[in-house]
Amino acid sequence: MKINLMIFISSIKEQKENNIGEIVIKTFESNTRPVKGDILDDPGFHPGFHNGYEVVKVTMNYALNECWVSLSPLELEREEIEIETYIERLKVNGWCIVSKEEIRKKN
Repeated sequence: MKINLMIFISSIKEQKENNIGEIVIKTFESNTRPVKGDILDDPGFHPGFHNGYEVVKVTMNYALNECWVSLSPLELEREEIEIETYIERLKVNGWCIVSKEEIRKKN
């Protein structure tokens, strides 16, 4: 099954100055699917902020053998890391920035 993980990331500091926020997605194949309440870990997640994201919504499309998984949003509050740095770490580990329009087209 195709699993699509989605996270919305924003920065409290950056929002006041630049209103920066991104949706990131990572897609992979798996025989198991997450359920609401699961905590997912990934090498792209920065250990200084958390050790995983909670699954808040799972949408199944059995016709396409596809699963969309919304993870709890991340709002960076600490000053030790900038949102751009966090997003770059995710990208190095297979995550991609997507627009809301792209998400709507896929769902």
